[in-house]
Amino acid sequence: MNLEKVGVSLSELNKSLLRQGIQFILFSIGLLLIVAFWSEQFYGIFGKSNYISIHLFIEILIIVVTMTIAIQSWLTTPFILSNKTLYIGALFLTYSFIEIAHTLAYKGMPYFITQSTSYAATWFYIIGRLVLSCGILVIFAVKEKGIRKKTYRWFIYSTPFFVIASLLLLIYAPNPILPPLVVDGIGPTTLKNALQYVAISCQITIMYILLKSFHNAPKIIVLLLGSACYLIISDFLFTIYRDVYDIKNFIGHLFQLSSFYLLFKAIYFSSIERPFRELMEMQSHLEKSREKMHYMAYHDEVTSLPNERFLNEYLHKNLYKSKANKAILAIEIERISTIKASLGSSYANKMISMVAQRLQACLPEKSLLCMLREDYFIVYMDEAQHVDHIRKLCKQLQLAMHESFQIQHFSLNGNLNIGISLFPIDAYKEDELVRLAIYAMHEASKVPSRMLFYETSMSSDITEKLTLENDLHYALENNELFLEYQPQIDLQSGYILSVEALVRWQHPHKGLIAPFKFIPMAEETGMIIPIGQWVLETACRQVKEWERAGLPPIMVAVNLSLGQLFQQNLVEMIQNVLNETELDPQYLQLEITESMTINFDHMTMILQQLKALGVTIAVDDFGTGYSSLSYLKDFPIDCLKIDRSFVKKIQSEPTDKALVDMILSMAKHLRLKVVAEGIEEVAQLQYLVEGHCETVQGFLFSKPLNPAFLQNNYQKLQHNAQNILEKIHI
Repeated sequence: MNLEKVGVSLSELNKSLLRQGIQFILFSIGLLLIVAFWSEQFYGIFGKSNYISIHLFIEILIIVVTMTIAIQSWLTTPFILSNKTLYIGALFLTYSFIEIAHTLAYKGMPYFITQSTSYAATWFYIIGRLVLSCGILVIFAVKEKGIRKKTYRWFIYSTPFFVIASLLLLIYAPNPILPPLVVDGIGPTTLKNALQYVAISCQITIMYILLKSFHNAPKIIVLLLGSACYLIISDFLFTIYRDVYDIKNFIGHLFQLSSFYLLFKAIYFSSIERPFRELMEMQSHLEKSREKMHYMAYHDEVTSLPNERFLNEYLHKNLYKSKANKAILAIEIERISTIKASLGSSYANKMISMVAQRLQACLPEKSLLCMLREDYFIVYMDEAQHVDHIRKLCKQLQLAMHESFQIQHFSLNGNLNIGISLFPIDAYKEDELVRLAIYAMHEASKVPSRMLFYETSMSSDITEKLTLENDLHYALENNELFLEYQPQIDLQSGYILSVEALVRWQHPHKGLIAPFKFIPMAEETGMIIPIGQWVLETACRQVKEWERAGLPPIMVAVNLSLGQLFQQNLVEMIQNVLNETELDPQYLQLEITESMTINFDHMTMILQQLKALGVTIAVDDFGTGYSSLSYLKDFPIDCLKIDRSFVKKIQSEPTDKALVDMILSMAKHLRLKVVAEGIEEVAQLQYLVEGHCETVQGFLFSKPLNPAFLQNNYQKLQHNAQNILEKIHI
């Protein structure tokens, strides 16, 4: 069934009902105008010999309508299970039987039990009107209940037979029991009019009850009100007509027939049409829900792009249609995991959506862009005859990301790593083709172009990396991470006034994992956030333990990653750590890298908030970044750390020597402290002392140490440092 067509037909049905309503009103006004102004002119207009046939025709229509209501109620009761619907059906079956008796007893009709007279016909009519009006009023008063027993349905519908049998015995008794209601040549008696007004009163009461519940079912109530109004008009006309040839009598029958028609429409709408429309609406809603579920099953929620399920089915259908070369591009947004972990999913999702829009704008028409669950994009190229063409497309995609993504007050960059696999060169199966492209994508982050075609050697490297990445997720809870501390020597006093905390990973099977292997991995996966918090807590707690053990006050330097600087609760987290460990903020130094200063507005706000805590701020690996040096005067920085790469070649490379001199001079003028890293030779130390560098660290004095060793050998380490410095001064 076409639900849209059903919806259109139902709308047309409502318009049709409105047109019919207007037609009924105009028809009624026309009839009432005839009664009011041209009653005499229309007296006996149909010919006196035709009135019996006309009356018979109208009564047959009334019997058909009322019998239809009774049958309809009987048929719908097993499904609706409403006692009121059952009673309405029985009531109209009773009325239908009375109308049949009235029609057969009408004066001029053939012999029925006795010679037809106005006495029997009028009493059947009046009793029918009272039964109908009073019956409807009683049904309104009855509390609606469900029907459980089938025998009850049969019992209720058997009552009309007993009623009509009783009326036949009463009216056709050998000696008339009831007084006459119509006098030939005079018209209705007072009794008939009184009973007619009783029926009118019942109808007025019914209308009052209907108006009170109008808001519950407006359409049904309007039909019922119209029916009651027409019955009232017909009853009134039957009280004022002169005889059967009076036009008022004929018009009264028309209003009576119209009343039953409207009543039939109301019952039909409530028991058949409305349930049908509700069913159609339910089916329409279900169909829309199915369509939505189908869309959700095959599309990504964030980007609305086809998802992995769609991709697999599409490749299964289209990959093997021809043996032409095809390509799969796996695209990764660099650092998206860090952004998600630090700023939250809403920022990451917005950025992913914006990246998807830019990719769509660059891709050729025949390409399919999909989104995988792991925040990877997959591009399927149905035509990939030339490798150079693929390279050119990849460069276009990367160039499209050069403009920063502005998300609220953050300006985020979205560099792409792209891996490519070719069909049928690299693989023949669709899932294998996608997997190899992802392998190449991971390796692409290691090359300057950020783009690689798949090579067979990648599989083993990626497998090892993924295994290590999976193990890293459990390193914290398995207590595999630990800290070492490298002393920082004050060159004026020779004292160990500070240490740098360095995280290490002791893998249970692979041994000690180098930081340069797992730190970038932690940043990519977002694990740097919990690891960074653990490092901070452990380092602060260790400084307090050394203090309790009797060591002089020591400041600890802890590195902050880019992901942590975008962590929404970073300042609150550091404040909580300081409170919990009871460490004085002046003994905590937070190190940032120079490349982090690109996002100027955000960094200014965060660093000022951190500075307000009382901690010191240092720029690590100074001189290796690419940002403007203007941040040195705008950021609340306390210290610069000269990168070990400059110190290593300070004797042999004039350029490095010049850079170190420049840093020392600049720091002096800006009143910043300087820490030189990677001191391994006395000559390096000699040069830094002469350049008035304040603090150094390196293997010349000590390698990174575990906290217990540093505590137990603190005096020895400090004495050794002082001896080295004394030799230089000599």
